[in-house]
Amino acid sequence: MTAQSASAAASAPASRGLADLTLDHVRAAAARIDGAVVKTPMMHSITLSQITEAEIWLKFENLQFTAAYKERGALNALLQLTDEQRARGVIAASAGNHSQGLSYHGTRLGVPVTIVMPRTTPTVKVMQTESVGGNVVLEGETFDDANAHARKLEQEMGLTFVHPFDDPHVAAGQGTVALEMLEQKSDLDCLVTPIGGGGLISGMSTVAHALNPDIEIVGVQASLFPSMYARIKGEDRICGGDTLAEGIAVKQPGEFTSKVIAERVDDILLVDELALEKAVALLLQIEKTVVEGAGAAGLAAVLQHPERFAGKSIGMVLCGGNIDTRLLANVLLRDLARQGRLARLRVTLQDRPGALFKVMRLFDAHNVNIIEIYHQRIFTTLPAKGLITDIECEARDADQLNALVAALREADYKVTVAELA
Repeated sequence: MTAQSASAAASAPASRGLADLTLDHVRAAAARIDGAVVKTPMMHSITLSQITEAEIWLKFENLQFTAAYKERGALNALLQLTDEQRARGVIAASAGNHSQGLSYHGTRLGVPVTIVMPRTTPTVKVMQTESVGGNVVLEGETFDDANAHARKLEQEMGLTFVHPFDDPHVAAGQGTVALEMLEQKSDLDCLVTPIGGGGLISGMSTVAHALNPDIEIVGVQASLFPSMYARIKGEDRICGGDTLAEGIAVKQPGEFTSKVIAERVDDILLVDELALEKAVALLLQIEKTVVEGAGAAGLAAVLQHPERFAGKSIGMVLCGGNIDTRLLANVLLRDLARQGRLARLRVTLQDRPGALFKVMRLFDAHNVNIIEIYHQRIFTTLPAKGLITDIECEARDADQLNALVAALREADYKVTVAELA
């Protein structure tokens, strides 16, 4: 075993304990990264507070240069490398925000950065990582495949592996988020924080309980990926599925971070996809800020569990804003549909002149705007002289849409409204 591999083995996550992550470690990290990351604003949201019946304070980590808090931990780890480690370079396995934060600050500091990503990683994420200086290696079909290859290259090339979450240096860097929040507002009742592998909430809970032992720390995971929830509660739960919060879709939580969370986090809540979608849409509509699914997890928890947080002063981290624009558009349109402002109506008509015109008159009478019309004559169980017309339309609200549907049915049209999950 080389000296480097022996050092790595000695500092393996399983050997690390609570003493490796303290308030002093986080304060040292804050001094180390000062001036190189954005001290993002924290603002009180009047409208979200009214909606949730709690006092909502938002920490805008989506305003970092790479649009995520991950820069903090990556930079703190980079700044503690030896000269030899810096010269050789670092490596990580990541298909998300860690890769960009590590690549950006590594390049800025002159440290070569290699990022191993699964071949299935969206091209946009590969391009974003390369654009900030990372050398991307595509290997395997899953994150586990990419991680195994990164560990192999670590040994073969003498690189230093920087874990995205299961590392005290990384967690201390992430904890600077809470340090800034509590410097601005020390009397928060609760911090509601997303959990993937656990780096962010480990650092934040360490700071929060040291500065205010009475503050409550609540973690949030997507229901499809309840890995840390299951580990802490001793349950056997399946992880998998297409979650909007892919940034916290971690199947295997950290060994070190699990110890910290078990000791310093008061509760973990699960949120469903509907709550995540609603939270992303509300943050854009109300706060005019773009967040990814993971970044909206804190708000999603408060929306899904309102009785749990009513009347409390809550700090939550908008931890990232890297969301695909097409996906964001889908989320916003689906939210409009759930509000009744967009709809698709299926109307059965007779295939004769003027049939569609009569229907359009009812739309006009109710001031509902038509966006698209689709006729279907062939693939239907209707008689040959019948047709199905799908009409996508836009209404002021659900009441206006319901009035139109009622009028169509009163006129003897068969109408069905497309439903969303």
